[in-house]
Amino acid sequence: MCVENTLPPPSRLTRRGILAGAAALAGTTAALSAAVPPAAAAPSTTNADTNRDARHTGGTGGTGGTLVIDGGTLLDPATGEVTEDAVVVIVGGVVRAAGTRGRTRVPEGAEVVDAHGKWILPGLVEAHIHLNTAAEARDAVLKGATTARSGSTNFYQDIAVRELARQAPHLAPRLRAAGIFVTPDLGDTVLADPDLTPLARLRDGVRSPEALRRVVEVNLARGADVIKTRVNERAGLPEQDPLAQVYDREQLSAVVAAAKRGGKGVLCHSYSEKGCHDAVMAGVRSLEHGAFVGERTLREMRRRGTYFTPTLTAIAGLAESSDPVLAERGRTYLPVLERAVLAAHELGVPLAAGTDSSGGEVDPIGREVELMRKAGLPALDAIRTATTGAARLLGLEDRVGRLARGFAGDVLLVDGDPLADVTVLKKPARVVRSGFAL
Repeated sequence: MCVENTLPPPSRLTRRGILAGAAALAGTTAALSAAVPPAAAAPSTTNADTNRDARHTGGTGGTGGTLVIDGGTLLDPATGEVTEDAVVVIVGGVVRAAGTRGRTRVPEGAEVVDAHGKWILPGLVEAHIHLNTAAEARDAVLKGATTARSGSTNFYQDIAVRELARQAPHLAPRLRAAGIFVTPDLGDTVLADPDLTPLARLRDGVRSPEALRRVVEVNLARGADVIKTRVNERAGLPEQDPLAQVYDREQLSAVVAAAKRGGKGVLCHSYSEKGCHDAVMAGVRSLEHGAFVGERTLREMRRRGTYFTPTLTAIAGLAESSDPVLAERGRTYLPVLERAVLAAHELGVPLAAGTDSSGGEVDPIGREVELMRKAGLPALDAIRTATTGAARLLGLEDRVGRLARGFAGDVLLVDGDPLADVTVLKKPARVVRSGFAL
C-alpha cells in the first residue's frame, strides 16, 4: 500500500493545534508564562544587531540581555588565540566587542560579571540531543549547551522548545529542531498527527518512496529545521541489532531528496560500515554514531563535506548499563568508535560534538569534548567540535561558536585552562545565554 493518492499535508490547517499539543507535552507554555529574565540582567533592547542575530539564529529579536564579562582569559576557538585580562561586551544579546581591556569600550552603567581567575569561552554547541521538555532544555543550558540540534522527538516537542528559546533564551538552547523520526515504525506518533494517520494502514511501515516523502513533508509543514532518519537499528535496545540495516541507499536517497526540496539537510542514525556508506552516498548532511564507519566511507565524507557526529558519550554510557547485552555492546563499540573518530580527524572529516542525551537525563556537552580528547584529538580541535565545527554543521558559523562582534552573547566561564584540561568544560562556573547571566 502506498500513500500517493492521499492529500498533501496542509501546512496551515492543523499546524497550530498540533504544535499547541507539542508545547503542552513539553511544558514550554507553562515555562514561558512563568518566565522572568534573570534579575541581574539589564532590560532587553531591540536594535539592528539583535534583529540580525534573530534572523541568523532563529530568535525573534529584542529578547537578549546587556552584560559585560570583565577579566578572565578569553579563548577564541577559531584561531586558538588566548587573550588575558579580557573584556566581552554584550548588548541586546549580541557581542558588541571582545578583546583586551585597553581596546574595549565598556558601556556606562552596564551590569558586570567578574571573570577574574576564570577562562572565557563561547557557549557550547550540542549537535545531537533529544529535548522533550522545558526542564531538559534548561538543564542543557546550565550544563553549557547554549545552542543545539535536535536528534528528533516523538511528537514535535523540540519545535516547542525552539519557540521557547526564541521567546525566553535563558530557558533553552538556540535550537535546530528535527521534529519526528523518519523510521519504518512511527509508533504512537502516527496516530497523534492527523496528517500521518494514513500511514498507519501501511503493512510494512514507512518504507515506500511515497511514505518516506510524506513523513518528511509533514515534518517540514510542522516547522522542522532538519530531518532525522536512520539506516541501522538501535544500539540502546538489547533486542535490536545495531548492525541490521532498515533502509537501503535508494530509500535514504528518497528522504534526502524530499528534505532537499524543502531546503533542509538530513542527519542519519548509523552503525554498520555498509549502512554508513549508503547514508553518505545518499547525501546525508551528517552521520550520527557511526561506530563501524570505515576508511572508504570517511574519505567519501571528506570529499563531500559530510559531518561525523559520533556521540561518544552515548556509547560510553552503554558500557555502564546494568543490562549485560548493552554493557558488552558499549565495551566493544567504544574503542572502535574512538579509532574511527581519530581516523576521521586525521583525514580531515568535519567532526561535531553531540551527547545523544535523552530520556530526561542531560549529559554535559563538555563530556563529549572530553571523550573527543581521549580519542586522540588535540585539545583545541576537541573544543572546536563543540564550537566552530558544530556551528558550521548547524549553519550558524557566523553567529555562534566564537565571541566576536556580531556573534551571539552566549558565554561559558570555567575554572581552569581548557587547553590544558578539557574536563573543566563539564562543570561551567557560570553560563551566559543571550546576555543573561544564569
